[in-house]
Amino acid sequence: MTNNNTVTTFAGLNLAEPLMRAINDSGYTNPTPVQAQAIPLVLKGGDLLAGAQTGTGKTAGFTLPILHLLNAKPAAHPRAGAPRCLILTPTRELAAQVEESVKTYGKYLALRSEVMFGGVNINPQIKALRSQIDILVATPGRLLDHVGQKTLDLSSVEILVLDEADRMLDMGFIRDIRKILALLPKQRQNLLFSATFSEEIKTLADGLLHNPGFVEVARRNTTSELVSQSVHMVAQKLKSHLLSHLIKHNDWKQVLVFTRTKHGANRLAEKLNSDGIPAAAIHGNKSQGARTKALSQFKDGTLPVLVATDIAARGLDIDMLPHVVNFELPNIPEDYVHRIGRTGRAGSNGSAISLVDSEELQHLKNIERLIKTQIPRVTIDSFVPPTHIPADAPRPPRPQQGQKRHTPTKGNRPQGQAAKPRNPAATKPQGAKTPGQAHPPSRSQAKPEPAKYLSEAARHQAMPQPALFSPKPSVRRGK
Repeated sequence: MTNNNTVTTFAGLNLAEPLMRAINDSGYTNPTPVQAQAIPLVLKGGDLLAGAQTGTGKTAGFTLPILHLLNAKPAAHPRAGAPRCLILTPTRELAAQVEESVKTYGKYLALRSEVMFGGVNINPQIKALRSQIDILVATPGRLLDHVGQKTLDLSSVEILVLDEADRMLDMGFIRDIRKILALLPKQRQNLLFSATFSEEIKTLADGLLHNPGFVEVARRNTTSELVSQSVHMVAQKLKSHLLSHLIKHNDWKQVLVFTRTKHGANRLAEKLNSDGIPAAAIHGNKSQGARTKALSQFKDGTLPVLVATDIAARGLDIDMLPHVVNFELPNIPEDYVHRIGRTGRAGSNGSAISLVDSEELQHLKNIERLIKTQIPRVTIDSFVPPTHIPADAPRPPRPQQGQKRHTPTKGNRPQGQAAKPRNPAATKPQGAKTPGQAHPPSRSQAKPEPAKYLSEAARHQAMPQPALFSPKPSVRRGK
């Protein structure tokens, strides 16, 4: 069911007085549509399935009522390392952002929150878990690391939140989500927030939620009317030159640029810096310290350009961000909606510019079909392409079907050079050993890199993904 709540001010939501003080300190008086509809439903204690286009205030839509509920009913048997509310997010940046929101709105309450994610030292997190915690915000992988080390107890969780649930499924976290659900009390309140409602999300909701309230404040996969969209048709080799021109010619002070790959993000940031435009790249291979530093500098305006991949930028909340540039269009049309949703947030206007090569036209058509809008093509008359562009290193030719790709190695001899005598040991039948030597393991026998040394994202992407779990009844809190 959809709640058609007509509350237009926070005062009408009957939140606790300390929360109202914190809301006033933040300068807010009117809730967004998703907040106006979701908050009353969460306050009633029932499960909730909520979706809204990115930038509409989903985070406050669950943090405010959760703080109210936990404050109204103190823990019966508080214990160290046993949170009462668990909020799961797909990325480190989003986890940090959600916990920051919890601290902002809960600053006048005697509730304690912590955040944990991979890519950083686990010991400070272990130390924090030795104290009582009310709200824990975490990424699934690091959460299970703590469970494995027995530093975290999930048996007291009263409220579970899956934030950006669609992205968690995209990133392959379904296996970890199932493990975590098995560790939680059956009697709890479940809140599922998502930017989109795919069929996979509905299947997940069927197995998790019991008779939930339903909120969807915008048509699925729509873009904000506050974002002006445009396409510049340009050859791939000219894109970085056009981007530098746009930034300098228009005097842009804050630009978020999306690339398809991590290597592409690094290379573009280097090119912009060489053009005299300070830029930094963030992606899954960057250390958490480097990502946090770059994002902080970008938010405070000291770094004008941030180049990001989709996995790093999901959930980034940057106030009044004026420009988003798609340096390359995403392969998945829905990701375009998430990307340009970084601008035009909280009532402010923004622009989304896409640099499109002729080979990306099919991606563009798929995006326009999804958003049911034809994006205007714009020509930049002031841009003069450079006369000389250094050529990229040529790629090796693709082998014909049935042929093996030739990979140059140290031992490859120049054309015409006589072949060296073969090592007799190399001609022995497979499985034979040279006297005094151990037979090296084959690739299939080679020991894989231990999972604990892999990054969190790499570990989950490498796992085979099972089907979503079947719907099964759950018990609503209080029943």
